[in-house]
Parts: sequence; structure tokens; C-alpha cells
Amino acid sequence: MASEETGADGERAATAVSGAPGRPVVGVVGAGQLARMMTPPAIELDLDLRLLAARADDSAAQVIPATMVGDERGLLDLQRFSDGLDVLTFDHEHVPTAHLHSLELAGITVRPGPHALPYATDKAVMRRGLHGAGVPVPRFAVIETPQQLPGAVEFVGGWPCVLKTARGGYDGKGVWLASSAAEASEVFQAGVPVVVEERVAFVRELAAVVARSPSGQAVAYPVVESVQRDGICVEVIAPAPGLADETAVAAQRLALDVATTVDVVGVLAVELFELADGSVLVNELAMRPHNTGHWTIDGATTSQFENHLRAVLDLPLGTPQALAPVAVMVNMLGGDLPDLHRALRHVLARDPGVRVHLYGKQVRPGRKIGHVTVIGDDLDDLRARARHAADYITGVIDE
Repeated sequence: MASEETGADGERAATAVSGAPGRPVVGVVGAGQLARMMTPPAIELDLDLRLLAARADDSAAQVIPATMVGDERGLLDLQRFSDGLDVLTFDHEHVPTAHLHSLELAGITVRPGPHALPYATDKAVMRRGLHGAGVPVPRFAVIETPQQLPGAVEFVGGWPCVLKTARGGYDGKGVWLASSAAEASEVFQAGVPVVVEERVAFVRELAAVVARSPSGQAVAYPVVESVQRDGICVEVIAPAPGLADETAVAAQRLALDVATTVDVVGVLAVELFELADGSVLVNELAMRPHNTGHWTIDGATTSQFENHLRAVLDLPLGTPQALAPVAVMVNMLGGDLPDLHRALRHVLARDPGVRVHLYGKQVRPGRKIGHVTVIGDDLDDLRARARHAADYITGVIDE
């Protein structure tokens, strides 16, 4: 187990106390909802879960007592936090790679390792690395100046095309669909390389979530459909409806191959474009539990969060088998109503089968503040129920 102490600066710091013999100690860098959702499986497996949070009121810090408040980009704080851990893992991928190499040299086990994380933090590294390994990706070019843009656009097939900052983007940020050089000017303001990609004529977006352990064991969850709005995932359907068996199997194999190629340990989410001919292209990678896998908490025998913890500790992985023919997960995005709990009585009474997950976050417009999941066998019914619950809680509807 662990307790906490308050230092002279008033910050909470995790401190170890005696607990069950042999209890593994897992440190999580980052304190968002992903770390928060690791808590239930950590309790079930009797793991000592510790947290490095930017703020004491971050989502996961509210429920993980062993929290250290510090700077994940500062080597000294990372070294202090890593003392006594069996393994260090992540809620996000934004820790400087050089610091992680330093921790490994000091004997700290980091999973996924700093050799793999750049594939998730740097889109240029990811595109070049996957393309070089023969993984299907959109046609792309990496540039650094506006003067290189015309040649890159011609190479990827002309306007319109997609431009992405190589580092720092998420949930639609750092991504532009541009039809001219004038519309593309903003992308260079970040001062990082720019990835220019063809505009893919895809049918829909899919995601393949897998988990892989250091010993090489791996499992693949059902391939899901990811419904996006303004670059943000708003709904996930598991499995992807109408997906041909051969496409689903190919997507799972592709994700497992990528995990092996980049030597990921833990959960890897591979976001995909499905094309009209049934083939797929890799769009993005995430080396941690992912939004498209949240349905597994209520809809799979072993959730992505439990399998991530099992994987980084090199424990045998749990089955990813679905508990029902269909699961629908709908994200709740912040609106004008700051009080989410006022709606729970209505939602839970109206539909006892809805599973509600709130993240303890301050409500801001467009911010992911929770999700709801419903499982069953009627897709249309499940979508309607999940959407109603999410809309009522966020104030989109009032009946």
C-alpha cells in the first residue's frame, strides 16, 4: 500500500508503507481519466498504484491516494517519482524521451519503452517508421518550411490535403484540412516539422486495440467503428457493424504486427481508415489505453485497463472476448451545465442497463468529461439509449 505526505511546498507526494508481501508497484505518469480507470483493476489485482500528477485535483489524483504532484517533463521529478517502482507506465505520451532513457539507464523499467514511444508522440517518426516496415499508410511527405509545401502537396496528390504538426496534436488539434497554401499557413506556427498527407477517401474510421507483454504474449480486441466529430471521437461501436470478417482479421493482424514491429509493451491502439475495397490504412497510434477501448470496461471479459496493467507487469493477459454481441460507447463532451450529478437519478432510473462513467473533471465546452456504455444485441436500440443518457447528463436534452 501507500500513503501520502505533504512537503514544505504543500504538494502531495507518494510514500510507500508496508503492505502485502510481493505486491507490485506500478507508477503512472499523468493523471487524466485513463489513469483513473486503471484504479478498479489495480484494486482487484492488489497492485500498488502510484501517480505523478500535474495538479492535486486532476482526474486520477482524486481517486489514487498515492499521488505525487510534479512536472512530468522534469527529470528530477521523474527520478523522485520512480524510486521504488516495479514499472513505470503512462496515462499520456508526453514525457521527454531523453528523460526516459535516463531512467532506464538508472535501472527503472519503463513500459512502453522510450524506443517505442516516439511512434506515438511524433507523427513524422511514425509515418516514416511504419512505411519503412511495409505497413500501409496514407501517402505522405515530411517538411519543415512553407517553401517545401508545393512539392509535398504535388507528391501526395494535390489539394485538398491534410497537414499535421509532427508533435503536440490531439483530439483534432494540430490537424488541418487545407485547400490552398493560404489555408495551410497556420500549421507552420508551431515550429515543428509538418506531415503533409493525401486526403484519404475512406468509408469510415476503425480502431484495433491490442495488448502485448514483454514475453511476447498478445491479445486483440474486436475491431470497432470510431465515429468522429471535429476530430474528436464521439461514439464507438464494438464490433464495427457490417465489417467483413476478412477485413476485421486483417486489421487485428496489422495491429499485432505493428505492436511487434515497434516493440510495444502494454496497450496499443491503431486507428485505421477503412477503404471502399475493404483494405485499411493506419492513421494514428496510441501506446496506452485508448478512448476507442473504453467499451471494454463493461463489454469485455478483461478490460483494456486491466490488460495494460497485466502487460506492463508481464502477467498473463486476460481474454478480450466481448460479453455481448454489441457494445456502444458514447463520449460525454462538456457543455453549459457544470453539475453532471443532477442528471444521474433520471438517467439511472430510466435505463438501469446504462453504465455511466464520470471523470471528475471541471466541465468545459468540448472537453471529454465522461462516457456511457450499453451492451446488448440491438444496435439501433443501444445507440439510442447511450446517446439519450449522454445528452441528458450534459444538458443537450432535458427529457
